[in-house]
Amino acid sequence: MNREDYLIDRLTSKHIGDDGAIIGDKIYSMDAFFEGVHFKREWLSLSQIARKAMLVNLSDVVAMNAKPLYALVTLSLPKDIKKDEIEEIIDSLESIAREFNFNIIGGDTIVGERLDFSITIISTSTNPLTRRGLKEGYLLAYSGLLGSSRRDLNRLLIGKKIDKNSRFIEPILRGEFIEEIREYISVGMDISDGLYCDTNKLLDYNSIGFTPLIDISDEVGLSGEEYEMLIGFDSKNLAHIETIANSFNLPLTVFAKIENNSSRFNCINHHR
Repeated sequence: MNREDYLIDRLTSKHIGDDGAIIGDKIYSMDAFFEGVHFKREWLSLSQIARKAMLVNLSDVVAMNAKPLYALVTLSLPKDIKKDEIEEIIDSLESIAREFNFNIIGGDTIVGERLDFSITIISTSTNPLTRRGLKEGYLLAYSGLLGSSRRDLNRLLIGKKIDKNSRFIEPILRGEFIEEIREYISVGMDISDGLYCDTNKLLDYNSIGFTPLIDISDEVGLSGEEYEMLIGFDSKNLAHIETIANSFNLPLTVFAKIENNSSRFNCINHHR
């Protein structure tokens, strides 16, 4: 049983289901980034950890074609953490806030056994992108090249080093691309749990199925924490989307067609 999916299914709010909750003219999203679940401290510097904690939260904002306004940051700090290490974490969080033009307006700090982050972002959008709206005959595609995050995680798990520019360390967000293609796509979400699992979520949310158009390896389909974009759109818009992707020098892979069936990928939850 996937406990996360079970918990979400037990909640009844009409705002649940997208990367963020749209309430009025604001979008609210939150994500956790916990030591021992999402990272080990020996893998990354404190600056890299804090930066990735914020980037994975900003990925939800980007996925909804939104702009961040404010963030609330809760930190669990280990008892043995030093003042200069706290400074490194805060400097990294504030640096990315400046980079993406939003303000950290508060949060909470507790003493714990591990270094854990829980971040809420309040954003806004004039044309939010949601997960609702797939129709029979539409196409599914993903941006970028998938698989490197899983590969590098496996290297870390056996004690090997990875490049400092690895997607596992530094996710690449596609905000400008999504903004440009928004008028041509109907649904979208970020790929955080792997292409297989996230495609299944999108299909479940729309009560529809698919037919694969290409073969996808498990190395690609099961690679979590990629933070590329999964999009669905009318086939008549494919040429427009490909032209924009080419202008960003961004690979775009069309991998499935929406059908009125119950087909799903064989999804294995990547969280451990």
